[in-house]
Amino acid sequence: MQVHRILVINPGSTSTKIAVYRETKPRLVETIRHAPEELARFNHITEQYEFRKKIILNELEKSREKIEEITAVIGRGGMIKPVESGVYEVNEAMKKDLIKGVMGEHASNLGGLIADDIARSLPRARAFIADPVVVDELQDLARVAGHPLFERKSIFHALNHKAISRIYARQIGREYEDLNLIVAHLGGGITVGAHRKGRVVDVNQGLDGDGPFSPERSGTLPVGDLARLCFSGKYSLDHVKKMITGKGGLVAYLGTNDVYRINLMAEGGDKKAAFLLDALAYQVSKEIGAASVVLKGEVDAILITGGLAFNERIVDYIKVMVAHIARVVIFPGEDEMKALAMNALQVLRGEKECKIYQ
Repeated sequence: MQVHRILVINPGSTSTKIAVYRETKPRLVETIRHAPEELARFNHITEQYEFRKKIILNELEKSREKIEEITAVIGRGGMIKPVESGVYEVNEAMKKDLIKGVMGEHASNLGGLIADDIARSLPRARAFIADPVVVDELQDLARVAGHPLFERKSIFHALNHKAISRIYARQIGREYEDLNLIVAHLGGGITVGAHRKGRVVDVNQGLDGDGPFSPERSGTLPVGDLARLCFSGKYSLDHVKKMITGKGGLVAYLGTNDVYRINLMAEGGDKKAAFLLDALAYQVSKEIGAASVVLKGEVDAILITGGLAFNERIVDYIKVMVAHIARVVIFPGEDEMKALAMNALQVLRGEKECKIYQ
């Protein structure tokens, strides 16, 4: 039986994570931090391609891993066209759309591009992405925004949503496709999805759209006030976009997106910090309640995951608010690297079908 080595590449806005797995066992896990001045010289994400690839290859060389034995290179899925959940082999159509940024610019767009380049340099490797942020399984009713010029879009933490759902299903001896779940990913962005029998039929657009505010995103804003602000002449489009994503949420109120620090402030008697953490948890709870209506109250469990799931104040608040809906299970943190590796391994073993991007 062939033993598979899998290289995982996960580019983020300020870091590049890489890992090498030998089957299910991690052999190398590294997070390469990028100083702001290193990235400031690039005007567009795609211009960082050679810079990031070189750093990855240097780390692999230092690791002394048997790179020539790698059978799959899998990158974090980027902003390609909307797709169903699954594993996709990198092809020319995908690369074209990643370079073009058909759904927007994001560091994750580099994942598939670098994965393909490295795989081509190896004797027997294939390049994949899995469950990109644009996974779209919305029911048609969920797409209606309220005006024909707009449509609600599915952009969320699909990789972690799906991975945590399957982990929970295995824990209780069930199949993910047989369950109705509400998954709340609480991180730099927050997305709450209604999972009906293996499909995310409704979810808030967590990148720059609706839903709860987060450490650095504003979430749903009063649209009339936003429209007036946009035409006040005080702010540029770029400024407003940063107010919505990157400099919104907790960082706008408190000057920091570090929830650990904010929690210490709250514990030290800072009433504003405590109030805002409660407000964040309150909005997440409302979103969970809305997802329960989408599932008509037939909810097997509520899964809370992401970095903020380590925060007891936030989690305890949400539990009190939503415990009447269904069992609440906490999966703190996220393991996107392992999730990507396992998706690739399942394809290599023939346990999962590899889909074709068109």
